[in-house]
Amino acid sequence: MTMTTEEIARTLINRAGDKRRFIVAIAGPPGAGKSTLADALVVALQALCESAEVLPMDGFHMDNGVLQEKGLLSRKGAPETFDVRGFLDIIRSVRVAEGEVLVPVFDRSRELAITASRVIEVSTRFVLVEGNYLLLDRAPWSALDGEFDYEILISPPVATLEERLMDRWRGYGLSEEAARAKTQGNDLKNGALVRDHCRGADIILAD
Repeated sequence: MTMTTEEIARTLINRAGDKRRFIVAIAGPPGAGKSTLADALVVALQALCESAEVLPMDGFHMDNGVLQEKGLLSRKGAPETFDVRGFLDIIRSVRVAEGEVLVPVFDRSRELAITASRVIEVSTRFVLVEGNYLLLDRAPWSALDGEFDYEILISPPVATLEERLMDRWRGYGLSEEAARAKTQGNDLKNGALVRDHCRGADIILAD
């Protein structure tokens, strides 16, 4: 399906009706464009006189020290390298909308999550949660089923993902060999898991 950002924003507003808080999942493989869409939807919703904020799943990466102890550092970004319980707690706190919620944000340049980096105000109506595994049908991620009011899956062709991921890692100064190792050895594998074990979504975007 192809939809403009404004069309998606209007769809969300129509679906939200008179709800005071509406939580949207934006899921997809690494490199799919989740954060780009989330940021664009914030702008589009605000242009339509709505309040919106992004809640990124990447803020719940386990610290590198923890991953090293678990033997998972080379798999950073895989489903088992996130604090799913903490993420679920935050989602549920956001849902009740009883006060501001401080959420972490991942600094990719330093490869670490920074706590309390973004504020979800109690007055914010639309919360756009973006991340790879929001619709994953495997435990413990499957506990997120039912936590979202609307679900969007972005699923570009694998060749498009590979090109974007290679460009991402080159942009962070990795050599061609290192960028390819991260792309093929981790990111695309995680992307295949998302595609093969994903619950249904309200909208599926192919690019």
